[in-house]
Order: sequence, then structure tokens, then C-alpha cells
Amino acid sequence: MSKYFLVFLLTTTLFSCSSLQSYNKHPKTEFRGVWIATVVNIDWPKNGLDTIEKQKKDYLEILDFYQNLNFNAVIVQIRAAGDSFYASDKAPWSRYLTGKEGKAPEQNFEVLEWMISEAHSRGMEFHAWLNPYRATFDLKTEVLSPTHDFNTHPEWMLKYGKKYYYNPGLPEVREKLASIIKEVVHKYDIDAIHFDDYFYPYKIKDAIFEDQSCFEFYKHPNQSLEDWRRSNIDSLIKNTHQTIKKEKPWVQFGVSPFGVWKNNSTDPKGSDTKAGVTTYEDLYADPLLWMQKGWLDYVIPQVYWSMDLPVASHNKIVNWWAKNKSNSNIYIGNGAYKIRNNSDKAWENKKELPNQLKLTRNTKEMGGNAFFSAKSLIQKNPDVVDYIQKKYYKKSALNPISPLKKETIKEVKIKGLKITSDTIQFSINTTAKIRYALFYSSGKKLKDTYPITKLLTKTNINNKHQFIIPLKKLKSKKQVAVSFIDYYGQESEPIVLNLRP
Repeated sequence: MSKYFLVFLLTTTLFSCSSLQSYNKHPKTEFRGVWIATVVNIDWPKNGLDTIEKQKKDYLEILDFYQNLNFNAVIVQIRAAGDSFYASDKAPWSRYLTGKEGKAPEQNFEVLEWMISEAHSRGMEFHAWLNPYRATFDLKTEVLSPTHDFNTHPEWMLKYGKKYYYNPGLPEVREKLASIIKEVVHKYDIDAIHFDDYFYPYKIKDAIFEDQSCFEFYKHPNQSLEDWRRSNIDSLIKNTHQTIKKEKPWVQFGVSPFGVWKNNSTDPKGSDTKAGVTTYEDLYADPLLWMQKGWLDYVIPQVYWSMDLPVASHNKIVNWWAKNKSNSNIYIGNGAYKIRNNSDKAWENKKELPNQLKLTRNTKEMGGNAFFSAKSLIQKNPDVVDYIQKKYYKKSALNPISPLKKETIKEVKIKGLKITSDTIQFSINTTAKIRYALFYSSGKKLKDTYPITKLLTKTNINNKHQFIIPLKKLKSKKQVAVSFIDYYGQESEPIVLNLRP
């Protein structure tokens, strides 16, 4: 054997080992989310005039589709433009839900509670997505409810382009938003509060955001307009974090900013991009600061460009965020809506989106992905869906744990185990707040932990704090290991159950 062949063999072996270390085909934890946009009925409901039964059917179609793809989170827009998808005295019912703003659903149906329950029953987290500052989607203010803030607090509103916005510089606006967040977190069993990239509005040529008088009144000495605006958004993020954690410390807070923080042409710390908009300079948002301060459980930068787009390469931007990660989980937002629907021909390739998933998984700082938006893959691009499912999402994955968690999982004991001809039933004894039970294929000997490939089923606890599992879901196993997931997403130590003598 020649020395050159030995060098080649050694090199390829090292490369293979390195690849295996960096790529996990079946990660046990990985965020797999999808945005469900409700504004102007983008994803759901398909029409605000649809019956409740039709809307329920359409929502379940979305959940079932993404459950079958082994997704584990839905990010559902519950406040689109100063409105709400739940009963509230702080905002009117959304016309995107009922056809007329302020009109309650049929039979006062508690739609948000139902939506959350259906997501949890499928083992999916429910992230409540709110747009904080958009007050209207157009200038048709006559359709707004008398109780909309546009009518009750016109002094909070600023017209910009063809929309009205809440003025972020007013303390009263921030107080109102904090009260809305508190209401949602208190009333509903959500897993997270989520903000998108709309803070100060995207700039419009020759248009002026008329907050100068507010700036002159509230600014600090020698503070520029730009820094003052960023400080307003900083206050929103900090106050939201504190409001959530005081009410329910396990509820996470996440933001999905525009993907480019700054171009390196204006700041050496920025990314090697030529984006026409940046989140720091144009939207006055500084997610790097929010991560450093520990105000966010997760960040999902919207990296909606193709892998090698010259002005904003997906590859370069993901690597930039990886290098700037601190104190928060980072997932990548993917523009699934662009598949075969964009002037960038890279999206014609069925592997464009899968290659982005591969990049995320190969980047150790990244914890998963979220797709915009839900309708992008349903009954569309089946070859892409099939490829993703077989190559990347063949197995389930647990949701990542927030690095900001304050508690550790407490001991969980099983009591009242009962095995019938077709089910096993038991309750649990613990002081922890338990969300799910996980059942793994196991031998008699207990392991410290089980890989996701051994997972047989994931089930949520019922209202009586009992678990009832059909034996068919356990695939006639003689022994199974059961562990529990608490509200923080932490997994308990497993326990082996003998199902047959």
C-alpha cells in the first residue's frame, strides 16, 4: 500500500468522523415550528365568514399535516392589528375570525382555548404570536370596532404609508401592551409569547414617521432619534419578558427579527451582506442586546433567502447568527413560501429548503427551524415535502429547553398502574407541572436516557391527571420505559414498566 493511499485513507476517515460528529440524523431535541398567519386570512381562517365548523376543520388540517411531518410547534397569530382571537376587554374580536371586528364567534366559542388544546393533544407547543405595534392593515378605519384603540385612544396612533401604528415612544402604549401580554399568559395554557419583525415599520421612501414631538418630550440628553427609538423597543422587550416570567415562569418569550442585523459595510460586526434593510438601523430592533441581557428564551431570525444569494446568502447569515449567539436558543426562519414562487431561481430546486435544514442541523449553535408560512407546503410541492420527511423529519423530536429556565425537573412517581386488555392506565405523584409522558421501547434493564428512535408514543395528561394509553401504540412491547416532560420542557428520569409477566 503506497504512502499516498494511506494519507488519502486517513484524510477521508477523519473527514467522515468529523461529518458524523457534526450531523445527527435523528436529533432528540430540535425545534420544528410553523407560522400560522391570520392577518388578512393568509393561512387561517380561510375566510372570516366561514362557519366555526369549517374553521375548525381547516385548522385541524394544518395541525394534522405538520404533525405528520413530525413538527412540534405552531406559532399562531392571535393579535394581527390591534384585535384579538380571544375574548378580551382590551381588544375587539378580529374581523379575520368572525367577518366583522368586535363580533364574537358563534355561540361564544372559546376558539383560542380550543386551538391550544388541539395542538397539545398532538404533542405540539402553542406559541401565541402577537404583532405589538400594527394598529390597522389599511386605511379603512370605518371597519374598526368602537372599542379598537384607534377609536378609544387616537392620540396613540401614527399614520405611516397606508397603515396606522401605535406610537412605540409612548409609555401608555407599552403599558397597554404589557396588560395584553399578562392577560394572554394568565388566561391561556400557552407555551410561549412570540413577536415577529414588525417593530418600527419598514421604511417607505419619502414618508416620515411623525414621532418627533414625542422624541423631544421623552428623549434623554444628547440621545439621537435612532437611539431613542431603539430604547423604546428595548423597553418593550424587557417589560414583556418580566411580565411573562412573573405570571408564569415556564412560558417562553421569543422574537423573529429580520434576518440581517447590520451589513458589514456600516459596522464591521455586521454580516457579509448587502441587504437593503437591516433590523438595527431600519426597524430599530437590537436582538443581540436582548440575547445578551437574557430577555429572550429564543430568537428565530427570518433568513428567507436562498443558500448562495449574492446580496444576502442564507449560508453566510446563518453562520453570522451562530457566531453571535448568547444566552438564548436560536432557530432559523425559512421562507418556505418562496418555493417555486420567486424570481430567485434557486427556489426551483427541490433541495433548496432541505439544504437549509441541513445547514441548520450542521451548525451546533442552532436548535431548529421554523417555516413561513403554513399554507406553503399543504397541497403544494409534494416532492419537497416528501424529501424533507424522509431525509430530515422522519423521526419525532422533543422541543428544546430554554437556557433561561429557573427550575429543574422534580421526581415523578407512578401510582395506580392498571393494565387492561387494550390500555394501560396510571396517575403520577409529583410536585412538578407535567405536560407529557414519553414511552420508549425498552428491555428489562433501565437506561439513563433513550434515543428518539426508541420513542413509541408521546401523550398528554388528561384533566384528571391520569394517563390512558392504548396498548396498540406501544406495539405489543413486553417492557416500555416511561419518562415525563414538565412545562419547562425538561425530561424526567425514565422508569421501566413491565406490561406482561
